[in-house]
Amino acid sequence: MRTIKYLFIAALFGGLAVNGGGLPASAGILVQCPGDTDGSADWATAGEIQPPNTKCIHLGAGDGYITMADGKTQYVFGFSDLTGLPTRSADPNNDADIMAEGTLAANFPGPPIILDEGDELYLTLTNIGMMIRPDLFDPHTVHFHGYPESSNIFDGLPNSAISINMGASLTYYYKLNDPGTYMYHCHVEATEHMQMGMLGSLYVRPAQDGTSFVYNTKTYTKFAYNDGDGSTGYNVDYPLQISSFDSAFHDSSEAVQPLPFALMEDDYPMLNGRGYPDTVNPLPLPAQPGENGGKVTQIESSLIAADAGQRVLLRISNLNVTRNYTLGILGLPMQVVGKDAKLLRGPTGLNLYYNTNSITIGGGESVDAIVEVPADASSGTRYFIYTTNLNYLSNGTEQFGGMMTEIVVN
Repeated sequence: MRTIKYLFIAALFGGLAVNGGGLPASAGILVQCPGDTDGSADWATAGEIQPPNTKCIHLGAGDGYITMADGKTQYVFGFSDLTGLPTRSADPNNDADIMAEGTLAANFPGPPIILDEGDELYLTLTNIGMMIRPDLFDPHTVHFHGYPESSNIFDGLPNSAISINMGASLTYYYKLNDPGTYMYHCHVEATEHMQMGMLGSLYVRPAQDGTSFVYNTKTYTKFAYNDGDGSTGYNVDYPLQISSFDSAFHDSSEAVQPLPFALMEDDYPMLNGRGYPDTVNPLPLPAQPGENGGKVTQIESSLIAADAGQRVLLRISNLNVTRNYTLGILGLPMQVVGKDAKLLRGPTGLNLYYNTNSITIGGGESVDAIVEVPADASSGTRYFIYTTNLNYLSNGTEQFGGMMTEIVVN
């Protein structure tokens, strides 16, 4: 009876095909995206029409490898971007292509998700499975951290929602009514899957964008929030996601050994999945032909570039599962205007922004901080953003690196 119940649930929600004998035939990849006829989660095919304020994304969940700044290879779980690849709805062979494309393609961090207030997002997650650990049949989810869901079924918590088994897909639906800086991660066996790398940056731009406001004699058209006065205006924005790895935990996972949860102690602190000096490389890091077939899996840079006199919005988030971290900037104050995707403003409309030279942030928290580059800063001037927990300025046993990057003046 329990087996029949599980098969029914899988067939109903997981795209599991059932043959005439009542036994499972095959799992299926199903991308749901309005106006999309080939299951590619985009509208590039002739005749397809994108509905207004609609965005679609197709993510894969699987495993792979990345390289630490000291050269150590690290086994990871993660998400990959499969958007733009047609599925079986248009060509019976395309599901196999998607599985091949998603195999060993785990990015760290996951592909950034950038949205606008008022958007309707259809996010499909396909569980590719674990190539290096075929003994693992872990389901996966997407948890939109900190966002008020309209239904528990889209929240990604496996005890109250649906998790996706290997070879199957689920499309999440979100109506973006609340701007701010969020993050996303897998919530199945969350401590393990997040430690292994299943996390990424996510932020929602406010409806006020595109409207001109003058603030402190400067005109802005991009804002952190719907402030009504231009006080959160900025010129360029950058997500900075704090994370760190316990290399012994990752090595144990790859070697099929008991996982040392109680002994977890991270030794690779990172920003956007990189340790210094890799953080200031503006390009994707080279692929590893010997490990993951030449697929590039470290795409996101942490280098911040701005012109003299510009305001930079730092969208800082932390999805670390072991500790809090403090980030500081040498020579530049930060004005904190938002916390956990909420504008810092009192019930009477009073701004509660504050200036600081460091921010302490725990797992699951986010901060929106604006940094103004001096108008007289010379081209090439660099300001360091780094953790003031100085023992975390390291890449494993390498004593210079870790959680540090730079703001460079164009």
